[in-house]
Amino acid sequence: MPVLTKSVFLFISVTLFILGMLGNGFIGVVNVRSWFMSKRISWSDFIITALALSRIVLLWILLADSVIVVFFFNIYIYGSSGDIIHVFWTFTNHLSIWLATCLGVLYCLKIASFSHPMFLWLKWRVSRVAVWMLLGALLFSCGSAISLIPQFQICFLLCETAGAGNVTEHFGKQMGEYQQIHVLNMLWYILPLILSLASYILLILSLGRHMQQMRQSRTSPSDASTEAHRRAIRIILSFFFLLLFYFLAFLVASSSYLLPSSEMATIIGQLITMLYPAGHSFILILGNNKLKQTFVELLCCACGHLKPGPKGPLAP
Repeated sequence: MPVLTKSVFLFISVTLFILGMLGNGFIGVVNVRSWFMSKRISWSDFIITALALSRIVLLWILLADSVIVVFFFNIYIYGSSGDIIHVFWTFTNHLSIWLATCLGVLYCLKIASFSHPMFLWLKWRVSRVAVWMLLGALLFSCGSAISLIPQFQICFLLCETAGAGNVTEHFGKQMGEYQQIHVLNMLWYILPLILSLASYILLILSLGRHMQQMRQSRTSPSDASTEAHRRAIRIILSFFFLLLFYFLAFLVASSSYLLPSSEMATIIGQLITMLYPAGHSFILILGNNKLKQTFVELLCCACGHLKPGPKGPLAP
């Protein structure tokens, strides 16, 4: 691969890494500071903080992965270091996706309004639901990482056979097995996608009913409930589309060695996967009143419009 391509790839990777660290680090600092000052934290802030911390770890893994792809691509494909990174990547990746899904479900339960008994039962027990969702996120993340073990074993045999130039019936059988396991591993993404889509649809339906009620009562449609609906819809919808984009990129990156230009496919997949943890953090900041207000105040302080003092956004 040309040196210029590698340089551009590293530059974009480092830029996305820095942006992601700034966005997620800001979320973590503001929420943790608020937690220590008030001695309490809401479930939504707790999940957003855990999501930001998981994405910080994910960005470090992706940066290390990018460096290995550029300088040690053969080790990345044939060595055990690539497998180790993929295990940590898969665990952190799924944990991040599940935390974002939990946040969407939590927004739906707290904001949406339905009279169905099942929805009311979940709404009244939202704290218990949040605990079980977080435990489920950890279990699913561990399960997705453990499921990679047979895939790595078959991949090692495939690479060994291909390196020896032995294209036999055994090779074809192993390749078929690998593709089956690879497809099954992709199914880990289906449940968070379904839950996110369901939360989005329920919020849309709830907003529609709310707007209809506001028209019948002839009151202003721009009330607090409407704004909360719209904000939650924007956050969940952005996560849903970014997750679809991220899923396709992850599929390309993890299947790169099956493609004609494996190195280029890996690089493109890596760049797209870094967009998700870096970009969604800023969407969360803009969609959260406390984070948005603190972010604007910090920008004003940095531009010199406000003098930082004891009443500043980060003052003790």
